[in-house]
Amino acid sequence: MHRPIADVVYPERRFGGYSLRDGTVEFYGRVQALLGETDRVLDVGCGRGKYHEDQCRYRRSLCSLQGPGRTVLGIDVDEAGVTNPLIDEFRLITDLDAWPVEDASIDLAVANSVVEHVERPEKFFAEMRRVLKPGGYLCVRTYNVWNYVGVAARLIPNRMHARVTAKAQDDRKEEDVFPTVYRCNTRRKLQRAMQAAGFDAYVYTYEAEPNYLSFSRVLYRIGAAVHAVMPPPFRWSLLGFGRAQ
Repeated sequence: MHRPIADVVYPERRFGGYSLRDGTVEFYGRVQALLGETDRVLDVGCGRGKYHEDQCRYRRSLCSLQGPGRTVLGIDVDEAGVTNPLIDEFRLITDLDAWPVEDASIDLAVANSVVEHVERPEKFFAEMRRVLKPGGYLCVRTYNVWNYVGVAARLIPNRMHARVTAKAQDDRKEEDVFPTVYRCNTRRKLQRAMQAAGFDAYVYTYEAEPNYLSFSRVLYRIGAAVHAVMPPPFRWSLLGFGRAQ
């Protein structure tokens, strides 16, 4: 029986279920470092809580922002958020320019794989600043438009994204794929948008595993070799962190 190609290329995955290039561990590890014990947390674009199904216990624990003294509020344009087990309360977004969240009521906000879907980044980050308390943290993970995945996504019509992504990634369900617009998906654009909204911000690129190539053992190996030497401007992910001024 063949071992999963990811375990072959990244043998450390056999000990804990994650690799040294795990983008989710990189992102949520820093989110956890910013979380306070009694924080009110906002999960923007919370979805159905797919990380609850993660087979890696450590990664699953990092992605859970709940805690004995915390409250996690999830908001989304999709009513599937009501089933999310990783939040304490769900509110449906009916107006993208006016989220159903009170002013200055949030200590830390997370937007994971959301910015690539945002038509008007200036409005999005203005809402982020409105709902965060002074000194509150914003944590963003999105795709880099200059990475080969971003280039391919722009070439493939949006109507085909769910089908193509589900076939490329065995663990990605069609209901977790949404249309993309990439209005703010370079390191410079993302950092400028956060700063313009009133955040002391820092954005960096991160090269994760070539998960989109997991359908082919040969292509996965090639992708892993390329990822190991990828120059910073072309790395897979953009990770942005900001503090409300």
